[in-house]
Amino acid sequence: MQLLDGKKTSQAILDRLKIDVAQRLASGKKIPHLAAILVGSNGASQTYVNSKVKACNEIGFVSTLIEYEEEVSEMKLLDKIQELNEDMSVDGILVQLPLPKHISERKVIEAISVSKDVDGFHPENLGKMVLSEPEGFVSATPYGIMLLLEFNHISTKGKHAVVLGRSHIVGRPMSILLSNNSTPGNCTVTVCHSKTENLKEICQQADIIIAAIGQPEFLKADMVKEGAVVIDVGITRVKDSSKKSGYKLVGDVDFENVAPKCSFITPVPGGVGPMTIAALMKNTFKACAENE
Repeated sequence: MQLLDGKKTSQAILDRLKIDVAQRLASGKKIPHLAAILVGSNGASQTYVNSKVKACNEIGFVSTLIEYEEEVSEMKLLDKIQELNEDMSVDGILVQLPLPKHISERKVIEAISVSKDVDGFHPENLGKMVLSEPEGFVSATPYGIMLLLEFNHISTKGKHAVVLGRSHIVGRPMSILLSNNSTPGNCTVTVCHSKTENLKEICQQADIIIAAIGQPEFLKADMVKEGAVVIDVGITRVKDSSKKSGYKLVGDVDFENVAPKCSFITPVPGGVGPMTIAALMKNTFKACAENE
């Protein structure tokens, strides 16, 4: 079993971007600028946004963090997005999800300019991904997983990939990217979800499993065949009195029991999370280059 180390892989990508940014600076070109909006005081969301801002600072991007109270009106948020759309100094805009109940996530996502939608959630960017058009932005988590597979030379051609989960953010885009005529890609893909019958038997056939079902330690050892590649997208806090913090982070995979059967597996934390940030940085750099 080998760990697919997202920290190490993402660091290599960020190091490359840092050189690219320095070269842009040296030739008098614009430095990529990411604007992030955080609504409310959700602890996980704050952690995610802070890690994105930290990555920007590390590689030489300009970053702007805009924070609002939980009660901010939908109109005020949409007005701010429009202002950022029109600001030529801003290349990428991301609004950290989830948003409070009174704000429509769909309206917010669709308000972001397609050319600045570095999270890749806008319907137009999703459409471009389906059509394999290079000028769109791929959602950061699926893109990060593809980069992880590519960087670590994981063979995907002709393999059977099973995607657990059908969200628009991970599951669906992942299934499309893996089935594309590309490298990595060229998989035969099965998408499973909570209503799938014979789920265990389907998983047992998989060469590659992407676990993004949102249930802690859902994927058990008896669902995985020997030598499978397992990518764990989930991350949940569960109580653990032995930890100083009182909790531990677990993924959608029962790591301890599944890992011995795998050829490759991602850890949680330190697997997909850092890759999502690396992909976001790559998208922001691309947006900057295309907006010139």
